[in-house]
Amino acid sequence: MELFDLALIWAFIIGFGIIMYVLMDGFDLGIGILFPFAPKEEDRDTMMNTVAPVWDGNETWLVLGGAGLLAAFPLVYSTILPALYIGVFLLLAGLIFRGVAFEFRFKARTSRYLWNWAFAGGSTVASFAQGAVVGAYIQGFEITNRVYTGGALDWLTPFTVLTGFGLMAGYALLGSTWLIMKTEGRLQDWAYRITIPLLLGVLVVFAMISVWTPFVDEAVKNRWFSNLSIIWILPVLALLCAFQIFRSVRNRFEGMPFVATVGLFIFTYLGLIVSRWPYVVPPEYTLWDASSAYGSQLFLLLGLLFVIPIVLVYTAWTYWVFRGKVRAGEGLSLIHI
Repeated sequence: MELFDLALIWAFIIGFGIIMYVLMDGFDLGIGILFPFAPKEEDRDTMMNTVAPVWDGNETWLVLGGAGLLAAFPLVYSTILPALYIGVFLLLAGLIFRGVAFEFRFKARTSRYLWNWAFAGGSTVASFAQGAVVGAYIQGFEITNRVYTGGALDWLTPFTVLTGFGLMAGYALLGSTWLIMKTEGRLQDWAYRITIPLLLGVLVVFAMISVWTPFVDEAVKNRWFSNLSIIWILPVLALLCAFQIFRSVRNRFEGMPFVATVGLFIFTYLGLIVSRWPYVVPPEYTLWDASSAYGSQLFLLLGLLFVIPIVLVYTAWTYWVFRGKVRAGEGLSLIHI
């Protein structure tokens, strides 16, 4: 007899890991997207130093989500991954370029500008690929007898291009509000100036996606428009977060813009989940259809119960130790020089 619905528990764990990655690595990638537009090279040093202590640890959540999917929902790997090989490759290649550029830029002298572009390019490509993959998940996959039967580029459509640019804009907004919280002076003033235009861009793209999505899949349309339900509170809360970003930037608050942007991402993410729930391989297979054996899920869950608290503790400790402002001329760049 199965005492617990382990498929539901694993879905929550993986969902939690994904949103933790989006939020924590999101502002890192946002810093990279904004990197070429920084006022001066000294400001780029400061931008990197704001994320230097945490950027690689943030990717722990990506590993957790990927490994959890393979272990708990193997059907997702065997069907969705072949559909997204190119998109996932671009995502990983972008993260690799971003990581290598992060380490080499501080050691470079004559070639620093190349690493600047590698950092910005890797962050941009990774962000776009993540958004396109999300768009592909929304529009669904061509599955026959649990095997992907579509083409290698079926994931790349006008809709997924829009979701790719949407996530890029969202990450840039997350990065700018992070800079407001972590910097001061000229760089902080620049971050204040670009946040409102970025917010407007995010709202425009998100509105376009919201209008387009019901026409992509009939099930999503029925979920949202067949009758009014409690799920409509999610877009309302997202808009309230957007208003709070605008208000806090106008009043030059420092921490609230970032907190409100996190809220905007969370409520948008929850809206995505309820649009497709409970399908993990849309449009056919639910999370129970895609689950591995109960014993396998239970064994892995017992191990994960020890891992997640450790990850949460060292993540919280890292952010606590490196709290406060990062000033020009301080931090990682001085250590490497």
